[in-house]
Amino acid sequence: MAQFDPRRQPVRIAPHALTALAAISVALLAGRVYQPAKAEEVPPLTQTQIAVLADQAFATAGMPAGLTAPEAIPVQIRRGETFEQAVRRTGIAPEEASAVAATLSSAMDVSSMRVGQRFETAISQPRGGRGEARLIGLTMRTGPATQLTVSRSFDGALRLRALEEKVTHETVVLTGKVEGSLNRTARREGAPADVARAAGRLFSHRFDMDRDIQANDEFTYVFGRTVTENGRTIDTDGLLFAELKGVAFYRFRPEGAREAQYFDATGKNTRSAFMRTPLERGFRVSSSFGFRRHPIAGYRKMHQGIDFAAASGTPVVAPADGVVVEARRWGGYGNWLRIRHANGLDSGYGHLSRYASGIRSGQRVRQGQVVAYVGSTGASTGPHLHYELWRGGQRINPAGVRTTEGTILAGADLAAFRAEKARIDRIRAAGGERRPQVQAAAAEGLRPAQG
Repeated sequence: MAQFDPRRQPVRIAPHALTALAAISVALLAGRVYQPAKAEEVPPLTQTQIAVLADQAFATAGMPAGLTAPEAIPVQIRRGETFEQAVRRTGIAPEEASAVAATLSSAMDVSSMRVGQRFETAISQPRGGRGEARLIGLTMRTGPATQLTVSRSFDGALRLRALEEKVTHETVVLTGKVEGSLNRTARREGAPADVARAAGRLFSHRFDMDRDIQANDEFTYVFGRTVTENGRTIDTDGLLFAELKGVAFYRFRPEGAREAQYFDATGKNTRSAFMRTPLERGFRVSSSFGFRRHPIAGYRKMHQGIDFAAASGTPVVAPADGVVVEARRWGGYGNWLRIRHANGLDSGYGHLSRYASGIRSGQRVRQGQVVAYVGSTGASTGPHLHYELWRGGQRINPAGVRTTEGTILAGADLAAFRAEKARIDRIRAAGGERRPQVQAAAAEGLRPAQG
């Protein structure tokens, strides 16, 4: 046993020296020299990811004790109302609404907001019903791909952020098979409403949309659209190409024309053709032209038109260019509309629920323009459209009308059309195309405000 010697000074080892010695021992035991750990690089976040994470953090931090979880409340500025007054309708205190307006005013002129301007708010209510509500966040879209957001930060102050999303233009090639109606199938597959309507009008020139279109008939649409980086469509360029049952149409604007038109593969225009039916979707023929037993009178009577069964509110379109000569109530026809076209033809529409905006006697209409909506006014047993055609003042069978086809392009217009057709065909073969339009740009501005 070692003896204690009071004459010998004890050896003192500092704590940090012991720690260093232990570290070296561990490294030696591991068979390698100790090296500092290196942090792994993390991929940079996109502006959208940053905005989402920030919103989540602000929402969590901005919910003080005693308040409920934030509730989304949409707001629209009313006539004679300021932005601050609109915000106050969410239930927050006047001073808080003033702070929100002051925060937002650093990025835009809040005093010039127009009637109808919309924005979203997130509001927390006091638990127990005592006290005033508190604004947790506010989002206002300032453009198709830009928005301003006011959020409550960790310390209760209001934080202003501006975000501009990256925008890409796409030319989409959409293919599918009809299930139900062509219009509903196209919309379900992702076609914008204006594209689906335009295609329906085109095919109405060649097909009876109720009888000729069958399940599993294949269709192809080509259309342009502008989308944000999160997939939200902010604009469409309309229909470039449509094909159904081997019938195809290409969009082209001839020299001097006011608007683009549609042509078949040979350059023949469908513009002057008379549409087969005045409805584009969601209908069936419930009664043809000729003698029938009248559904109300009960006896055989000449039916001088065609009845299309359709849901109330279904749009009715003009089958060709013309001028409205009657838009009035007419006995058993209920709300009645009559349009005069070229070649001595008039078209008539009965039992309408209402007329489209601006439709009145003397009004010019274009082929495919919505002029009215299906209803059940007058002597009617249910929603349907009674459709008539007149030639020289006499009713004729609409199903038997044959009209001239459109004109054919020639010369420089035909050459330009063939070039455009080749471009569209290349896009179809490639399955579409994409090109960026605007690079992402985000800016943040901080302006502390009293909460």
